[in-house]
Amino acid sequence: MDKSYKMKSKDDLKTHDYHRFLDEAGDTTFYGKGRIPIMGSEGVSKCFILGMLKIKEPLPMVRQKVIDLQNEIATDPYFFEVPSIQKKIGKGGYFIHAKDDLPEVRKMVFEFINSCNCSFEAVVGRKIYPLYEKKHNGNEAEFYADMLSHLLKNKLNKYEELVLNISNRGKCTTHTNLQKGLDKAVILSTKKFPKKQNDCQVVFNVQLPTREPLLNIADYLCWSVQRVFERGETRYYDFISDKISLVIDLYDVDNYAKSGNYYSKQNRLSKLNHLK
Repeated sequence: MDKSYKMKSKDDLKTHDYHRFLDEAGDTTFYGKGRIPIMGSEGVSKCFILGMLKIKEPLPMVRQKVIDLQNEIATDPYFFEVPSIQKKIGKGGYFIHAKDDLPEVRKMVFEFINSCNCSFEAVVGRKIYPLYEKKHNGNEAEFYADMLSHLLKNKLNKYEELVLNISNRGKCTTHTNLQKGLDKAVILSTKKFPKKQNDCQVVFNVQLPTREPLLNIADYLCWSVQRVFERGETRYYDFISDKISLVIDLYDVDNYAKSGNYYSKQNRLSKLNHLK
């Protein structure tokens, strides 16, 4: 193992140091019935985004703050006749979800995110048909696993354990497919850091976002990045960009030179990232 850094043991860490929260934006759909290409048509995204949230303060405290915010929205008379809110309340309880929420609610959530001590990374997967068929065998789960591998590849030699709390996505988030993504991440990490051991113990904890409020924060951060790529709309991303440490436009081959497809606080996303 490379001795240039000291890996902390789990006993030295607080829960929020090794828990991460993964959610997504967009979809992994490429074809409709009869394998007709439908990417970019109404309701089908041009890219899929997988993001990972790190909370840098006690998880129970932040989780309760999200629950309090959701309760505040659900009981606010201003929102009493909003169908999307009342429908969720009727089905077991209101939870924030960027795609469905009103502009007023989104502003409240984005302001909350800015108040949190957190950071966020995302991988953007452009939906490119030849690549999907050749690299992912025309399989949505393999597409997801490939993106997961790039989200994890730089983490495996930094921690003894990571608990990945992942939003449930059917076949994409089965243990077998998540393990496939992890195995690919180990290969990528070993290739990049041949002198470092990738012996991080990774635990997959697949959950429903209705049961883990912190996944809803990851959802909002994913959505803010999605708006840039799908619509060229940067205002949400700009508002919370201090929380977004890295965005990888994974299949943007035109900008591979000098890692031009890696976006950070120094190399920010802009309207030029709009997929047209």
